[in-house]
Amino acid sequence: MEIGRRTLIAAAPMLVAGSACAQTSQRKLGYAIVGLGGYGLGRIIPEFKNCAHSRLAAVVSGDPAKAKKVAAEHGLSDKAIYSYANFDSIRDNPDVDIVYVCLPNSMHAEYTIRAAKAGKHVMCEKPMAISVAECEAMIAACKAANRKLMIGYRCHFEATNIAAMRLAKQPDTGKIRYVRSEHGFNAGDPKAWRLKKALAGGGSLMDMGVYSLQAARYMTGEEPIAVTARESTDRTDPRFHEVEDMIEWTLEFPSGALAGCQSMYSANQNRILLMGSKGRVELEPATRYDGNRLWTGRDGREQEISPPPGPGKTQFAGQLDHLSQCVIDGREPIVSGEEGLRDLRIVEAIYRSAREGKTIRLT
Repeated sequence: MEIGRRTLIAAAPMLVAGSACAQTSQRKLGYAIVGLGGYGLGRIIPEFKNCAHSRLAAVVSGDPAKAKKVAAEHGLSDKAIYSYANFDSIRDNPDVDIVYVCLPNSMHAEYTIRAAKAGKHVMCEKPMAISVAECEAMIAACKAANRKLMIGYRCHFEATNIAAMRLAKQPDTGKIRYVRSEHGFNAGDPKAWRLKKALAGGGSLMDMGVYSLQAARYMTGEEPIAVTARESTDRTDPRFHEVEDMIEWTLEFPSGALAGCQSMYSANQNRILLMGSKGRVELEPATRYDGNRLWTGRDGREQEISPPPGPGKTQFAGQLDHLSQCVIDGREPIVSGEEGLRDLRIVEAIYRSAREGKTIRLT
């Protein structure tokens, strides 16, 4: 299976799928980051320095001291600081074009809807929400306000995953027969919000499971027609009194391909493997913030691929600039609210299959 770097470089314009490539003379669009936890503060805010079309314009936090400190570090005035109580007044701030919701899962719907009503476009972290009904309400609110809604599926802007999607479609791979996608980490503090059902909506499936599910869908390029799942959780473990630990599921696709997926909160795993009739594509680690690696081969890791950088150079800057460019150009994001809704419909079916012990047909 011989697929070289030159092929990937030549295909780069298609790989970015309409991401922020073109330069523009317009001002950078302003983001308000809602939630100054580890992800919003540690991962997203530092990436604005790598953006061509996006900038930090405001922060929203329940901790006034932290918000003031972050604002000062990034040259923002006190007028760019919001609490959750006065968040709706962000409608009066013309410097804010987009609101990025980096909050616990159960708060995604509320702040997406409030942002849309305030006239702002929205980037919402994954999972989109904790139920299909919430996803539908978020989409409806953004459509009513004529605002864009994008879900923070960063892997669609990560160079290794972009290259893997392309390689999966190459003749040298052949007909896709099977995808294996496993994601997990060893959760620590039982008091963490991810281990509280009221905040997270579920356990590992609502977190790491979204990576596994997304990979199965974007590597096959198909939508599943059926799912069979089972759960394995030690309820005596204080971490799992409210949410599931390990859950695995099999997806059936119209072409006859299968995907075996897994998520867990009791072991470290980060891998995607696609097997075709002629060759295979493997990523391990697959969806980390950095350091992902990609191989191809007939029946093993025969050739490592070093893909060209993705849009925005980093996946985080790529996704930030993609939404900004979509707003500027009047295009829909490649990972829209409808994409998040599709995942939540499958997630609900996975939980139902595990609970009822039967295969669930997806319509």
